[in-house]
Amino acid sequence: MAATGAQSNGELTTIGVAGAGFMGSGIAESAASAGLYVIAYEPQRAALDRSREAIATSTARAAERGKLSSGERDELIGRIDYTSDLDQLAQADLVVEAIVEDVAAKSELFARLDELAPAATLLASNTSSIPIAQLASATGRPDRVVGLHFFSPVPVMPLVEIVRALDSSDATVASAEWFVTKIAKTPIHTKDRSGFIVNMLLVPYLMAAVRMYEEGFADAGSIDEGMRLGCGHPMGPLTLCDFIGLDVLYSVCDSLYEEFKQPAYAPPPLLKRMVVSGRLGRKTGRGFYDYSS
Repeated sequence: MAATGAQSNGELTTIGVAGAGFMGSGIAESAASAGLYVIAYEPQRAALDRSREAIATSTARAAERGKLSSGERDELIGRIDYTSDLDQLAQADLVVEAIVEDVAAKSELFARLDELAPAATLLASNTSSIPIAQLASATGRPDRVVGLHFFSPVPVMPLVEIVRALDSSDATVASAEWFVTKIAKTPIHTKDRSGFIVNMLLVPYLMAAVRMYEEGFADAGSIDEGMRLGCGHPMGPLTLCDFIGLDVLYSVCDSLYEEFKQPAYAPPPLLKRMVVSGRLGRKTGRGFYDYSS
């Protein structure tokens, strides 16, 4: 059972994760791996069971590769509690929101967290593109709200973007950096603009690849091989789109275009057609490539 949240010398001891999907589960695993206690929240028990299974599988693979001993794996798993009761997150020093990329849903959750969590609790969002100030405005503690943008898969990817909103305090940003460093990630700091650093640079590149494919200029394999072998990228752009999830990308594009009104950020018509058809990439078995086999 995780310990109740308490701060010692400004350090965070208990981390709440609101949303135990693919990203949330990865955040929970990374925090527990660093010796922090974790409370993972999902309103549906089935989602919590999937999260528990995903973390068990991920840590088993780490143990097989020699990155964890069996004892360390057991201790890591033991540091994570799973709950469908949002009130349990009131025990956390920091709550990281990792739910669907929808501003209304996130704002509603931030308002509820603001009501139940002690005044000292930090609130963070893992959003890919939604302005942190907009989420902070749903709370009465905008100085204690910050963005923590993780990358997928969280246990493997070493980067976290720390997004400072208009009212984020120095102490909040310092605590966020302490947390990112504690879980063995590299923090980079960015202002609160849609897309932050990575997605502002990455999305135009990905959308250019989608448009090239949409226009029949080249097939998916040629586009991906061109960038992988010609530019040394570990993964081609269309493969990366499928890996991220086309629905997530579409939401990010929408947010970026809404803020900057630049054509490079606009989602191509093909992307919308694929999303409404349920072709979301790896997670649904089909995107630019077929993963059913």
